[in-house]
Amino acid sequence: MSIIPAEVKNQYNSIVSELNIHNHCYHVLDEPQITDGEYDHLLRKLIEIETQYPNLVSTSSPSQRVGAPPLATFSQIEHTVPMLSLENAFSNEELKSFENRVLDRLKTNIPVEYACEPKLDGIAVSLHYKSGELVSAATRGDGSIGEDITNNVRTIKSVPLQIIGDEVPEFLDVRGEIFMTKEAFSKLNKKAEENGRKTFVNPRNAAAGSVRQLDSGITATRPLDICVYSVGDISPDVGIISHYEMLLKLADYGFKISDKLRVVEGISGCIDYYNQLEIERTDLAYDIDGIVFKVNKFGLQKELGFVAKAPRWAIARKFPAQEASTLLKNVEFQVGRTGAITPVGKLEPVFVGGVTVSNVSLHNRDEIERLDLRIGDTVIVRRAGDVIPQVVSVIVSKRTESAKKIEFPKYCPVCNSDLEKVPSQAIIRCNAGSECNAQLKEAIKHFASRKALNIDGLGSSIVDSLVDSGLVKSVIDLYDLDIDSVAQLDGLAKKSSQNLINSINYSKSTTLPKFIYSLGIREVGETTAKSISKEFCTIGRIMNAKVEDFLEVADFGPVTAANVADFFGAIENQKLVEKLLAKGIFWEDQEDTVRENDNLPLAGQKWVITGTFSSMPRSELTDRLEFLGAHVVSAVSKNIDILVVGSNAGSKLKKAEELKIKTIQESELQNILS
Repeated sequence: MSIIPAEVKNQYNSIVSELNIHNHCYHVLDEPQITDGEYDHLLRKLIEIETQYPNLVSTSSPSQRVGAPPLATFSQIEHTVPMLSLENAFSNEELKSFENRVLDRLKTNIPVEYACEPKLDGIAVSLHYKSGELVSAATRGDGSIGEDITNNVRTIKSVPLQIIGDEVPEFLDVRGEIFMTKEAFSKLNKKAEENGRKTFVNPRNAAAGSVRQLDSGITATRPLDICVYSVGDISPDVGIISHYEMLLKLADYGFKISDKLRVVEGISGCIDYYNQLEIERTDLAYDIDGIVFKVNKFGLQKELGFVAKAPRWAIARKFPAQEASTLLKNVEFQVGRTGAITPVGKLEPVFVGGVTVSNVSLHNRDEIERLDLRIGDTVIVRRAGDVIPQVVSVIVSKRTESAKKIEFPKYCPVCNSDLEKVPSQAIIRCNAGSECNAQLKEAIKHFASRKALNIDGLGSSIVDSLVDSGLVKSVIDLYDLDIDSVAQLDGLAKKSSQNLINSINYSKSTTLPKFIYSLGIREVGETTAKSISKEFCTIGRIMNAKVEDFLEVADFGPVTAANVADFFGAIENQKLVEKLLAKGIFWEDQEDTVRENDNLPLAGQKWVITGTFSSMPRSELTDRLEFLGAHVVSAVSKNIDILVVGSNAGSKLKKAEELKIKTIQESELQNILS
């Protein structure tokens, strides 16, 4: 290793700093300070130094934006703070209802300040900086865990590789939207056409496809941009008290923020902002699908808190969906996982809201009757919230004599079983259960999904083949598959078959909430499954519980309680659970581990977790603490017993110290967990 002269180091660092400043001026501020030729001269000089002294190359060097060697697959990154979704409003009345909820919870009649900004139609991303340097980037994923797209994000020139300024935070988690401008998208498609390649449907699809390239060299050729909209975490606390001021601080750090950012008073100010931006929408350089309104003051945000997957202090006001007319050619009936029969309209393909729509859910008989819908009608189709296609009306004046009424089937279209109308609901259901191949396929797909048993490689086409071939007649049969039988399926080589068998075996190690969720009980999602597991602790107790026991679970209503009790009360479901456990499915708290909550070592204690941990993900730490009886919450208050502190701990540690709450480090965890 050659010794690098001090003057070379100084020259190199100076050029890196100068180029990063010029990148910021050009790509973020749109105010270039030097000519393209002068910039290229500096970049060539930089590369000459890096070629001569490769050990000098910094990850914050502009030369690193060209991309890294292709990846085999994306790894995963756990978000330090979950990336939550937002509640949507589609009318001014819904906005006013949102404000009423805000004021009621704050116990005030005085309008609050809202920060307003466009909701860019792109891909959400989380950027992590340590000591001012970009170290990782991740997609939203499921909100808790995203895909590692660091190499791809490094190629986006408006993403700072190094934060500007001398006083940078030790840790910063910035959230933003990766997008493509309309002009850049048009040029990208024109170039693709000239080269005989497939074009993209819209800028959002182009951005999504570019960000998820395994070869970041391809991403580097795509004209991607970013606009940041919030901070997930920052350490140490910089003392900023509002969302608006925090975004201005991010701009000082070198990030691009929206030039449409405004602060208004009350929901009337939000409506005025919305009306103005709706007028400007078509003239903007980028696509937006709505406006985001956030209570501006952080103190009020904290007081308002969160619901399961969204903050109570923010809402997205969607623009009216784009609409188009087309022909309803036919109606088919699909069978869902729970046996519900859903009519699906087959449309003359129509381009609406940036995509070609040929199928649309008609929901149920009541909806069809409300629309007075018939096969052969000309219908108005829109993408609700610019996402879900739906039929909103029939152009009756264009109805012909050949239009036919839609007849619902009397028998299941898949297994020919009798269909039953659900009392007091619009649902018609096939009750054949797993005897119906359609329900069996959907049940297996749900069982294998990421939020359930997470069987990688068990996609829809393979599930269809397994069921159609007769190899799988229940989720239990998955655990009896072997390589030879799976390899006989069309499209599966021996290596793919081995990978699938391995994934099935790996799935045996799970958690009680995931297992409960995988069973596909009506009305039982992730949150409900966690609530059941926390309340009863063991599968044995869950299976023996009655309706009145489930009604004691937090947020359980009579319908959910009855569904869960009925499921575990059925003999065939009890046998299903027993057989799955006999196949080797397990979790830390097995059925025969009888534990009383009051006897658990951490029973009655409230814990908070902050920072990141080298020994395990935060989600696993939460599960293990709850296994020992602790109640893990997100906010620090005087009622907290212990704060667990990992690296990059933020404002929670500072507050805990002020309240004199006991803290423990990661090194102390093992003794407690064991």
